[in-house]
Amino acid sequence: MFIALSVFEVANGMEEEVKQAFVKRPHLVDDAAGFLEMKVLSPQDNGSEIWVMTYWEDDNSYNVWYKDHMKEAHQDIPKGLKLVPGKSKVRFFDQVTK
Repeated sequence: MFIALSVFEVANGMEEEVKQAFVKRPHLVDDAAGFLEMKVLSPQDNGSEIWVMTYWEDDNSYNVWYKDHMKEAHQDIPKGLKLVPGKSKVRFFDQVTK
């Protein structure tokens, strides 16, 4: 299993709008080949930070989706959203155990 973790921090107080956008997301990625699940987390000690974990059968499935659908998947980002510069990152993981 392959996991893509995106971490970002909201800079302008729009945390709830961002969280609601994930709750109400159109689920476009759900039908992507190799997609398994998505979890969206926010640390209790920093509610403006958002972690998006997507689980895939393999890294190729993620890369195909990213190349072909990333732009449309982000079309419902709240207007006016600002992120803390230098706080956004994407990391990739291989699952070692369940």
